[in-house]
Amino acid sequence: MQSAARWVVLIGLVAVELIVTSAGTWIYFASAGRVLEIDDVPAGSTALVLGSLVEDGTPGSYVQGRLDTAVELYESGRVSRIINSGNGTAAAGDEPAVMRRDLKSRGVPADVIVDDPLGMDTDASCRRVHDDFGLRAVVIVTQDFHLTRAIALCRAHGVDATGVTARCECATWTVVRNHLRELLLARPRALLGLPVRGSLFSAAR
Repeated sequence: MQSAARWVVLIGLVAVELIVTSAGTWIYFASAGRVLEIDDVPAGSTALVLGSLVEDGTPGSYVQGRLDTAVELYESGRVSRIINSGNGTAAAGDEPAVMRRDLKSRGVPADVIVDDPLGMDTDASCRRVHDDFGLRAVVIVTQDFHLTRAIALCRAHGVDATGVTARCECATWTVVRNHLRELLLARPRALLGLPVRGSLFSAAR
């Protein structure tokens, strides 16, 4: 009985390792060469700024870094439209509304900003960019641990996605936690969801 249990544990560990490795490989190839410097972003692009924690109407450190980078992209003329995609429920503090207020307070015109309050997660944000906003190309703005997965997911939804790494004045322990979460949970979950969506590398059409 103990021997059988050990075999079950071993097989489970091998399966987990295989999924983690496969997810990392998919994301690597799907995002290769697509993380850009600000100066390399084509002028007039649309930025997709992914939401994160807000509290009492104030952006948390992660979303603040994303907004700072979006402002820099706008002021440099690299983006002409900014989509704030996040959780718009009252319980979550209405992330897109908080993001909009921050951008407007720094001189980004209201007509440049688009709110997506139904971007409950990265997959939903990418799907809605394609299906609801009708876009076929975006520049994603988020931190490095998140960016490559976001690019891969948007490409899987038929969006020709590139990205810019957002700055982050974030607590070290939260950065480490997010890297581990990305490696062990978020990436495998994204890969396992792909059969529902279709192609690993569907190109924008």
